[in-house]
Amino acid sequence: LERNQTGSSEFLLMGFSESPELQPFIFGLFLSMYLITMFGNLLIILAVSSDPHLHTPMYFFLSNLSFVDICFTSTTIPKMLKNIWAQSKVITYEGCIIQMQFFALFIGLDVFLLTVMAYDRFVAICHPLHYTVIMNPRICGLMVLVSWIISVLNSLLESLMMLRLSFCTVLEIPHFFCELNQMIQLACSDTFLNNLEMYFKAVFLAGGSLICIVYSYSKIVSSIHRISSAQGKYKAFSSCASHLLVVSIFYCTGLEVYLSSAATHSAHSSTIASVMYIVVTPMLNPFIYSLRNKDIKRANGCGLKKGT
Repeated sequence: LERNQTGSSEFLLMGFSESPELQPFIFGLFLSMYLITMFGNLLIILAVSSDPHLHTPMYFFLSNLSFVDICFTSTTIPKMLKNIWAQSKVITYEGCIIQMQFFALFIGLDVFLLTVMAYDRFVAICHPLHYTVIMNPRICGLMVLVSWIISVLNSLLESLMMLRLSFCTVLEIPHFFCELNQMIQLACSDTFLNNLEMYFKAVFLAGGSLICIVYSYSKIVSSIHRISSAQGKYKAFSSCASHLLVVSIFYCTGLEVYLSSAATHSAHSSTIASVMYIVVTPMLNPFIYSLRNKDIKRANGCGLKKGT
């Protein structure tokens, strides 16, 4: 059995459907979602950077999340659209490794930023008098920097782990991008260490972050319950409802992809779930966080007036 020891092999991204009739619909759908994602998240970044009233920890983290979501979506969707347009399914070995590396980087950043944002809401609701002291600009910047460092190291480790594997010559990936689990299953060499690294990362990085988020929200719910007025409870809950919704969508779909058992897991369900957290969640984030946010609306309104 031949192996791709030179790195010159090509992989085939099988995508969603091989039916030629569906390709224009899939192309149009994902192009529309990608453009909405780019526009919505860029609008958040511009609004936060242009309005001094939005220079707060919550919006600082939100603008960073928007930037990461733009990069996260751009690691997979443009290549998929290019392949559909060119009527090709090919991605090179090098391209696959690079795509996996950047995917690991930005999904790690998404996880850490969502965790940091949960901590921000925890401090704001549970320790409001000390909020400006605890969440000062230096600490906020340090949190983002540490998130980048850990994510970069994680993506480098994942790339090095994949480079040690050899693959058969005919490689069909039942996905629209080079997904880690599917790649490991296609390897011809021993994948024990790769599987160990993948599950270790799922438990200690994603699982650890989820525990921190759940703990933060348990404290938040307890604090909200102690608020006497109904208006105060509503205001406190509304300040974290958007983040809680995004976390729920992101983690539920991510866990379905990576932690479901082999008996119930299929490539098709994995692909659909991946669309939810790779495309749909980044697209919805700007709407969920800011569609009804008066501060963002005011910032956008000021920006439009300055441009006219």
